[in-house]
Amino acid sequence: MFFHRRPILFISLATFLLGLLSSCANTPTGKTLEQSLSADPKLKDNLTTVGKSSQDNPQKQISLKLPEDFPTEIPIYPEAQLQQVKPLQAAEAQGKLTVWSSSDPINVIENFYQQKFDANNWQIISQPEEAVGSLVVQKDQLKVTLSIPASTASNNSRETPSSQQSIAEVNKNNTNFEIEYIRNASALVLPKDTRRAVGANGTQEISEPSEEETSTIASEATDVATQKPEKPSSPTEESGEFDQLNPQLRQYIEDLAALGVFALNSSTAKNNQGDVDQRFEPYKIISRSEYAHWLVETNNRIYANRPGLQIRLASEQAQPAFQDLPSSHPNFPSIQGLAEAGLIPSPLSGNATAVLFRPDAPLTRETLVLWKVPLDSRQALPSASVEAVKQTWGFQDTAKIDPKALAAVLADFQNGEFANIRRILGYTTIFQPQKPVTRAQAAAALWYFGSQGEGISAQEAQQLKSD
Repeated sequence: MFFHRRPILFISLATFLLGLLSSCANTPTGKTLEQSLSADPKLKDNLTTVGKSSQDNPQKQISLKLPEDFPTEIPIYPEAQLQQVKPLQAAEAQGKLTVWSSSDPINVIENFYQQKFDANNWQIISQPEEAVGSLVVQKDQLKVTLSIPASTASNNSRETPSSQQSIAEVNKNNTNFEIEYIRNASALVLPKDTRRAVGANGTQEISEPSEEETSTIASEATDVATQKPEKPSSPTEESGEFDQLNPQLRQYIEDLAALGVFALNSSTAKNNQGDVDQRFEPYKIISRSEYAHWLVETNNRIYANRPGLQIRLASEQAQPAFQDLPSSHPNFPSIQGLAEAGLIPSPLSGNATAVLFRPDAPLTRETLVLWKVPLDSRQALPSASVEAVKQTWGFQDTAKIDPKALAAVLADFQNGEFANIRRILGYTTIFQPQKPVTRAQAAAALWYFGSQGEGISAQEAQQLKSD
């Protein structure tokens, strides 16, 4: 019976209290009761302080400023935020280590810096392998190292705790990378196998270090010698670079030399093999302008009896297609001819952004294929995607290939055993599209023109010439 009356008791009690409060509204007793039931104002202040503090912390991270001595020559990735600034470990070194974070993937960041450094004629010293390692460049007396920690590379593909906990706590799922810069780095002499100075004529100009210089920089050189040497010996050794080449590569070079491709830029050119050994320098990085010149000359000599397949050289009076390639440049006729034929990207072919040719920049693997394949197929390239290229070639780093070069890479696969990539690299599961090309590799690509078995090699062209 009692439980059935509980609602009535509660309603009566509530009515009584409400009446009591109403009657005491303007009395001292009512005010005392109101204050006892109101919220503690201190709690409100504390809540405001905590909320304000939590909002201020991110602002402090965003407002972190660059060091005052940060070189203006170093490009800054637009979607990256500065996280830390650290002094260099070597006390005598002039520079800093800056730590950055971005939500973009590794390959996008790498491509940005590769293009910026190439466009501004930085000297490439070493490059990362498999999205891990360091891109080391130098210009004048400024040395820059772009490093992507292994833990960051892992986090981009799967969840793996970062070894740099302080950075990971700020941006756990972002790409973290470091930019180290050292001023007055002119005293640094790099190991022979990693130095790649590109001269104005598209060839390397490298002086050998003395024993004293080598000993003083041995510890610094270790940091930048991350790339395995592509050659087993120095050009000055008696056996010579040429004799130590892969026999097939050596044959490609000899056939092109016999065709007269490499003698065109030298007033002292001769036809014997000894001169090829001394002049060719197969392990040097080839520049974009030199390769373009070789491409035109080889094509025109291989198709000497077929004028309809030749590339017309441009006149020096032609309006330059590129802002950085005047008609006075020694390779202007070849490069301008390629642009006027629509074989390389330029404003003439509707590419309004390709206003610079960068003649002295190193030729990359993807650019070599992009320029060469249209002269193999002699037809429009097929549409391509990253997935299509990955399924055909099986490259682990397909995503790093410039979208403009994907169609050429896919079409090259359709050339079977005559594919340029197979002739240059043999069997490989990584393409390394931004890696500079050596003169020997460029010669291998130019040795054969044609598609799907219907073509001609430099050796066959030489035989036809002799007949």
